[in-house]
Amino acid sequence: MTEALPTLWFVLIAVLWCGYLFLEGFDLGVGMLMKLMARNDTQRRVLLNTVGPVWDGNEVWLVTAVGATFAAFPYWYASLLSALYLPFLLVLLGLIFRAVGFEWRGKRHSDAWRNGWDWAIALGSFAAAAGIGAALALTTTGLPLNENGDRVGGAFAWATWPALLGAAAVVLFCLVHAAAFIALKTDGGVRRQADRLFRRLLPVAMLPFLGWALLVQLDTGSVLTWLAVVAAAAGLTAAYRFSAVGRDGRAFAALGLAMLALVGSIFGAVFPVVLPSTVDPAFDLTVQNASSSPYTLGLMSIVACFGVPLVLAYQAWTYWVFRRRVSESSIPPAHAVTAL
Repeated sequence: MTEALPTLWFVLIAVLWCGYLFLEGFDLGVGMLMKLMARNDTQRRVLLNTVGPVWDGNEVWLVTAVGATFAAFPYWYASLLSALYLPFLLVLLGLIFRAVGFEWRGKRHSDAWRNGWDWAIALGSFAAAAGIGAALALTTTGLPLNENGDRVGGAFAWATWPALLGAAAVVLFCLVHAAAFIALKTDGGVRRQADRLFRRLLPVAMLPFLGWALLVQLDTGSVLTWLAVVAAAAGLTAAYRFSAVGRDGRAFAALGLAMLALVGSIFGAVFPVVLPSTVDPAFDLTVQNASSSPYTLGLMSIVACFGVPLVLAYQAWTYWVFRRRVSESSIPPAHAVTAL
């Protein structure tokens, strides 16, 4: 049983990243679409209201994924985050600026004030999505690590074309995922815009994600992981067809399932390696040589059995409470507040 615990936690961490991309993906995309799709302040407020009740809860998945990596695979955590210090710094700055933008945007009745925070939200969302995409791509394609798990090369040794591919994959996925979510959560003109944008983006936006999956499959793929890629392609086709006939919920679900299949194929193909070394395969970090002690993993498993269902139940309840569509007619006019 203890020998299976590292594998179990590798699977759980992959699931946490899937949850993060599925839930945080659309609200990062909504942040970017504040400047790319919305035409006026009312439409931007509609977009903000679609994610307003859930965006901070979605970020818990990132904290949990990184925290679980730290506790279950400390050598994986140490090598990855130290090698990617600059990208993760940009991710943190992006998340800070978008969070402050969500909270402060409506605090002053000024077009310049709102426009500045709109850019903070959009650029912060872009930085977070790009940084996470680069990190996930590098943890599945490799970093220049020596026998001690330390990065060799300069501060930008991570800046490779697989990192750029991963960044593009996650940024574009977030945009198309957000378009599907907005079409599901809004009504009126914003919904029609999002619906058209979804069908225009989908055929090209998922190409980098598919390219990332194929890159990993060609190196270490198996029959099962190749089947997952085929399932993902089928899911993308279904998402497009559902959108074309106005089935927004099914289109959103099909796109999400396609993403889960792609991420599953990527993590499944690299297993049991958690962080490949491009210097020498003998320096690869694996689920066995990078994991914590069996006692630590066993204790974490007990805590997860109680904690994870509670988190899932709470988030499901939150989405159920705020399930209604938002439209421009439900947004009151912007106004200044006079101090007493």
